[in-house]
Amino acid sequence: MGRELGSGGARPGVGGHPEAGQRVRGRVLAIVNQKGGVGKSTTAVNLAACVAELGERVLLVDMDPQANATSGVGIARGSLSGSIYQCLIGASQAEEVLVRDVGLPGLDVLPATIDLAGAEVELVSVLSREYRLKEALAGIRGEYGLVLVDSPPSLGLLTVNALAVADGALIPIQCEYYALEGVSQLMRTLEMVKRYLNPGLEISGVLLTMYDPRTRLSEEVSRSVREYFGDKVFKTVIPRNVRLSEAPSFGKPVIMYDGHSRGAEAYRQAAQELLAREGLGSAGAKASEGRG
Repeated sequence: MGRELGSGGARPGVGGHPEAGQRVRGRVLAIVNQKGGVGKSTTAVNLAACVAELGERVLLVDMDPQANATSGVGIARGSLSGSIYQCLIGASQAEEVLVRDVGLPGLDVLPATIDLAGAEVELVSVLSREYRLKEALAGIRGEYGLVLVDSPPSLGLLTVNALAVADGALIPIQCEYYALEGVSQLMRTLEMVKRYLNPGLEISGVLLTMYDPRTRLSEEVSRSVREYFGDKVFKTVIPRNVRLSEAPSFGKPVIMYDGHSRGAEAYRQAAQELLAREGLGSAGAKASEGRG
């Protein structure tokens, strides 16, 4: 596991978080990992819901053609008159397809549909194709404390769009075999986007998911990730939890499906930690007081 992480690309030592308590409105975090099944959509949905529950306005942007984040908050894709796809191709403004207060006050969603699958092909010949999401969000991002972008399990044009607008990349890594496979490739992609498209891009955080304290493997993966990424790794870990797995089929974030489950409590803690890291909400204010 350690050899894979050290085999290529720069170590994640560049960039840092805002000073604790420094309120940065409209900060965009792209949730990225080209591996499937690591908990990207689960993390996007549940962090967004928990941030809203904590009183911070949050925008969830679904950039995955599978639209799992869209259905995961209970939006029926067939009922949508528009989606982020129309924004990317310039057919609609974000305000026209935005779904507001989805399940919780302050949780807004830019939904996805299967149409998004064609966007990569359609945008190939478009001028400034890597910045289409940035342009779409320009007029609304300031309304929110955080904007969370759920990216597809690839390093294609949709993910590049997410990284081109992002202030930070949030990387979920599952505590399972082969979890670290491809991390070096992801790091190289982040460095390339930083060099050529978005000089301000940083690694905002790494979140360990599907952690099972009963297994040696989970502990080994956790140790390897923490050795490599250092304090960029969240202290909170997301456990394997049946309620977390069930919630998407009911179209609810886990805090609305079973708010007392281990999964719900873990994402609440992760959201508090995220706000403190980003200098937002009461968590950020308390961190600032502690520093004073």
